[in-house]
Amino acid sequence: MKDVFVEIARNKILMTTISAWFITQTIKLIIGVIQHKKFDFRWFIGSGGMPSSHAAGASCLATAVGIEQGFSSAYFALAAAFAIVVMFDAQGVRRSAGKQARILNKVMEDIYWQGKIQEMRLRELVGHTPIEVIVGLILGIIIAVVAY
Repeated sequence: MKDVFVEIARNKILMTTISAWFITQTIKLIIGVIQHKKFDFRWFIGSGGMPSSHAAGASCLATAVGIEQGFSSAYFALAAAFAIVVMFDAQGVRRSAGKQARILNKVMEDIYWQGKIQEMRLRELVGHTPIEVIVGLILGIIIAVVAY
């Protein structure tokens, strides 16, 4: 079992991709502290916000695979297709879900103040704006290039 962990730790593509997520989430935390003048660990482990760690991780993975296996390889094609789906989902479907949650929370708040409902609030920050995805994409590529 020890050998498995050693092999995983030696997987440069995986470690670079995890590093991209960690770096991006750290940037997101720093931005949150600067904007809100307080520390909230949820900014580090949560989704949504600037930059997109989904886009950074996916683009870093695709770039690292391309560098290591070749940009004409089937592995790169798979990683690039995965990155496109992840980034589309991060700024499309998940962003729409966040907007819907914001509206539903407002409706629930209105009903709550009328004394007719007591429900938990829905999570609103689940997706990304296109600029958050683009910045994450660029950051992921840069991290992979620097790592290699």
